[in-house]
Amino acid sequence: MTYSLRIADIPQSERPRERLMALGAKNLATAELIAILLGTGQGKGKLSAVGLGQHILQELSKHQRDPLEVLRDISPKELIQIHGIGQAKATTIIAAVELGKRAFLSKPAESTIIDSPGSAAAALSHDLMWQSQERFAVLLLDAKNRLLGTQVLTIGTATETLANPRDIFREVLRQGATRVIIAHNHPTGIVEPSREDISLTQQLLQAAQLLCIPLLDHLILGDGNHQSLRLTTTLWDEYPQGD
Repeated sequence: MTYSLRIADIPQSERPRERLMALGAKNLATAELIAILLGTGQGKGKLSAVGLGQHILQELSKHQRDPLEVLRDISPKELIQIHGIGQAKATTIIAAVELGKRAFLSKPAESTIIDSPGSAAAALSHDLMWQSQERFAVLLLDAKNRLLGTQVLTIGTATETLANPRDIFREVLRQGATRVIIAHNHPTGIVEPSREDISLTQQLLQAAQLLCIPLLDHLILGDGNHQSLRLTTTLWDEYPQGD
């Protein structure tokens, strides 16, 4: 016999939907968020929706990766292999994951003011975040830090790409930008800068000084995170940009 335990069967104070309304989504455990999508539990062990959510995470952790990282790229067929997950539940989860990706990767409109590393990372996420190959891109700005556009300049292997200062600033000049932010991704998800990243940034800062086009930052993106070299190094003190 198959059992189904609904969220409605859980005491009201413990129900994920009610907890989300009271506390906000950020304060719910991952299993609770999955439970809201599932609606009901399932399985011989009479798992609640939250219990089934926990079971899903345990199964995903068998891949020896972060369960959310696995969930990000999982297929419906793979989800259905987990006990208690049928087609309806699998497609609901996949749809939610895809919607989350699209919301996260949506680009801000042109003319948006880019005034922080976070807003710059948001503008570049579509091109750089969660890519399997390293990519190098520029974020083009006008004199008031308004977004003119973004451009991927090079695509490398899984571990490296090549970026030439001459090619970078040629594109900046061609687009008529007066300020620029550069960025690349680390497919590993580790956003700490390498020695090569530091060296390239030094070269670009020197070139920016000569061309009088302020280089505002160098961002590294990966696995949903980003790091600003301007905020975490002293390079901009060594090579002032007059911005």
